[in-house]
Amino acid sequence: MIATVKPRDDFDEDFGLTGLTKYLAMHLTLRDEAACLDLAERLFEREGPVYAQEVLDDARRLERSRLPDVTLSTLWLAAARARFDPAGAGLGIRAWLRRVEDTCAAFVRQDEPSFSPSLSPADPDPGLRTAVLAEVRGVGPALAEAAVTSVYVPPLPGLVPALAEAVDELGADLGFRLFLRAVKVYFVPIGPARLGRFEEIGRRLGYHEWVVEDGNLNIWSDLED
Repeated sequence: MIATVKPRDDFDEDFGLTGLTKYLAMHLTLRDEAACLDLAERLFEREGPVYAQEVLDDARRLERSRLPDVTLSTLWLAAARARFDPAGAGLGIRAWLRRVEDTCAAFVRQDEPSFSPSLSPADPDPGLRTAVLAEVRGVGPALAEAAVTSVYVPPLPGLVPALAEAVDELGADLGFRLFLRAVKVYFVPIGPARLGRFEEIGRRLGYHEWVVEDGNLNIWSDLED
């Protein structure tokens, strides 16, 4: 059985870096670094310092990972609908993630001057990672096609391999949330059985139910998967 990890159901919508990218993706004219960081600060003001710490944890996990820059860029662009491309602003992806980290830490230190970031523990149960990887592979063909044919996001032919690498390297929590963002961004059709498996993974990860199904999944009642 897949063990349940620390509950995070205080967040009744996506959180961490994937929550930030969901928020940024809503702004159609977003193009520069300053605007992105300003929006991030506004989100933190609304959601509070705990939310900012979750974003910081995700950004640090990505920036300090062994994932190559091209993989990190692909994950960022997919999650944010390419509203802001750090490369277009002359930033490497890791430099951009460090800017996000600095913005998060500065926000938290407004109320907690002695705050020092530290990474949360890794997933305690490899079964979670295995379950997420199975869903990445299952949706893979449809997601790979959407990633190169979408009229809303520039082509990202390496998206599915990048997501699989992310789950392997980053663990089930962040890997699953990045995968969910991609499935939602590209509006990939899924059936009720797959939705049920998504929801079970989310439950095991301690998510609020609305993190998985927030109205942005493309669910087909007659699709068997």
